[in-house]
Amino acid sequence: MSTELHWYKSSYSNGEGGNCVEVALGWHKSSYSDDEGGNCVEIAATPASVHVRDSKRPTSVPHLTFRPAAFTAFLGSLR
Repeated sequence: MSTELHWYKSSYSNGEGGNCVEVALGWHKSSYSDDEGGNCVEIAATPASVHVRDSKRPTSVPHLTFRPAAFTAFLGSLR
C-alpha cells in the first residue's frame, strides 16, 4: 500500500498565488491489480467521499466519486 499523497490545487488558484488551496488524496491500488497493467483500480477515501480511478490513467478526468455508504453498497453488490 502506498503512503504517497497526491496534491490537487484548487481550480480557483491562479499562477500568482491567489486563493491557493490544495487537497491531498492518498491513492491505494487494489490487491487484485498486477504489475503488468491488469485490473488496475485505485481508491482514495475521505470521511465524506470515496474516489475511484484507473491507475493506468491517474491524471485522467473524470474519476468516480461515491459517498461512503454508497461505496460500501457498491462493493457488496460485487460479491
